[in-house]
Amino acid sequence: MDRTLLKDKALLVAGRLRNLQRPDNEEALAQTLPDGGRSVGVYSRDFGMEPWDWPQGVGLYGMQKYAAATGDTAVADYVAAWYAEHLREPLPVRNINTTAPMLALAGLGGTGESEMRAWAQWLIQGLPRTPDGGFQHTTTDDAAKGTIHRNEGEVWVDTLFMAALFLARYGRIHNDPACMNEAVHQFLLHIKYLYDKNTGLFYHGYTFLEKHNFGGIRWGRGNSWFTIAVMELPDILGDTLDGGTKAFLLDTYRAQARALKDLQSPDGLWHTVLDDPASYPEASGSAGFLYGLLKGIHSGILDGSYIACTEKAVRALLACVAPDGTVERVSAGTAMGWNADHYRHIITAPMAYGQALTLLAFSEALQR
Repeated sequence: MDRTLLKDKALLVAGRLRNLQRPDNEEALAQTLPDGGRSVGVYSRDFGMEPWDWPQGVGLYGMQKYAAATGDTAVADYVAAWYAEHLREPLPVRNINTTAPMLALAGLGGTGESEMRAWAQWLIQGLPRTPDGGFQHTTTDDAAKGTIHRNEGEVWVDTLFMAALFLARYGRIHNDPACMNEAVHQFLLHIKYLYDKNTGLFYHGYTFLEKHNFGGIRWGRGNSWFTIAVMELPDILGDTLDGGTKAFLLDTYRAQARALKDLQSPDGLWHTVLDDPASYPEASGSAGFLYGLLKGIHSGILDGSYIACTEKAVRALLACVAPDGTVERVSAGTAMGWNADHYRHIITAPMAYGQALTLLAFSEALQR
């Protein structure tokens, strides 16, 4: 692996993330899609680093991990300045997605302490729950009006990254068993309702109201949220994570990893619908998989048979980085779908989370 090339590309990706703009052809893209594009992923919050929402939360965490891995002080300073600016204003309405920026905030050492404490308490006591105590996947509707989509009775795999990791990190920093235990509970519950034991993959969501997994789709980026989060959780919780629970989580991870190795596309990426070769290969989910698989190899959880798979994915992801650092082939924000066509038709465009997940993957690749 060419480490110089990796470092150069990661630097480009990080620089572009800090200055990401909406795509030049956005209007033309929207005209080709239903509802002017809104229903299939053209959401203003997905572009750039200005709003406080989940794409920016993923972006900040990716930059934070990259800065820690490479010593890039300019990126670390950017993350600190972003929070200093945003914490001067009232935070947006609380939901699962707006929790995402709390994850990197928890790593800044005291910044935003009162906001994090209130947010963690809300996750445990105020967030709507599904039966079995699942975090109902509430999302932003109109940020300006402070309204949310309740997604009544629904759990989505995205929640593990967007909310459960923050609760775990906050709980470990403050030695708060309630937060740490609830984070683990959410991992176990989401595996219970979203894991497909026949394939080793995850469904996007589950509805307790109608008792099914919607379209039963094994969505790429959704699966990657688990691959990333399940590798982060043991690092965050350390020896506070019960041995039996840790074994269960890692057994599930290894089963997913085996499936991913078999489903990798010839070009080295993974398809946006993992088991549908007719769906397009997609960069953001692939970057998430690469990060999680590399962490598994580096920690000894996965054996050497995965090395060829990850090297192929590194080459493919490097090819997705344009000369200006834009990560291409990234699918836009994706709501719950009832069939594979929903996921196949999501447009691809530059996204903050695409940049950030690529940063995560490159940073982990540089660890060995």
